[in-house]
Amino acid sequence: MIESLSLTMLLLIFGVSAILIWLAGIKLTETADILSIHFRLGEALGGLILLAIVTNLPEIAITVSAAIQHNMALAIGNILGGIALQTVVLVVLDVFGLGKKDPLTYRAASLILVLEGLMVIIVLTLVIVGNQFGSSVIFHGVAPIDVIIVLVWIVGIYLIGKARTNLPWHQLGVLPNSQKEKRGHSKIKKYDLAIKKGTSIQVVIFIFALCSLVTLVAGVGLEVTGEAIAKQIGMTGVLFGATILAAATSLPEVTTGLTSVKLEDYQMAMSDIFGGNAFLPVLFMVATVISGESVLPQAHKTDIYLTGLAMLLTIIYICGLIFRPRKQILRMGIDSFIVMIVYLIGLLGLFAI
Repeated sequence: MIESLSLTMLLLIFGVSAILIWLAGIKLTETADILSIHFRLGEALGGLILLAIVTNLPEIAITVSAAIQHNMALAIGNILGGIALQTVVLVVLDVFGLGKKDPLTYRAASLILVLEGLMVIIVLTLVIVGNQFGSSVIFHGVAPIDVIIVLVWIVGIYLIGKARTNLPWHQLGVLPNSQKEKRGHSKIKKYDLAIKKGTSIQVVIFIFALCSLVTLVAGVGLEVTGEAIAKQIGMTGVLFGATILAAATSLPEVTTGLTSVKLEDYQMAMSDIFGGNAFLPVLFMVATVISGESVLPQAHKTDIYLTGLAMLLTIIYICGLIFRPRKQILRMGIDSFIVMIVYLIGLLGLFAI
């Protein structure tokens, strides 16, 4: 039925769904931060898992909807293309968040962020490994590689959480000219502001639930209309999912990231992106369970290409966090400039493939 609609109508529905995800995603992240502080989840394992799920609700909705329809090309393209595109969101935060002040990685420099970036690379390496197995490698409805990815992600965020408090090198102190306040202070400020306004926790929970529902429904709207649009304009599901669809689902990250940068919580802004990127491959297990078939072996060479591109972009930012170059080009750090160029060249290569 949806495919019978005109391209104009499909674009309209797609645009409305994207706007709903954008607006609901902003409130969703804000309320998740408030709930995290209120229930003292903080940087604990439960808090990190909650944040990862909340910030990726659009991708979850798209993956579930695509898996039900056995439209794996769009699901895989959105997940792997989304990781590459969300990394480029850091370029936006660098240019429009800090501007001429300093490069984002110079202000956010932290060994914790280096570990988070490494976790993204580890999980994506497992994606490439999983692609080499046959689709018949599945037991009780679950592919072993999907389980391994989930376990590695959980262990990874546990170790990163532990590194924030229990490793000796954190006593080295704050790096010169990095952010002045402790990482995560923007969450506390959101919570304090809500308390001052007299907002009850019940209202916050209601808004959180409502925005979650809106995001899920809008996510399904993006998936259904996105598939129809791709067919009408002659674009493959991989390309559409990796570009236009991924851009639409990244809108909340752009706004919430800019908010964190404005509040000078640079580390949290980068952590949200790295954390979301590390979580996205976990959705392959969700898709496998729903569809009843191993998803990763169905990834095309374009998907693996996007995985490699995402790894390369992450490595560039890891180098930026370690070396902390202060020089800027066009209002952005050298690392962000290189990421932008590499991503654009990467897109050309994607179309060539």
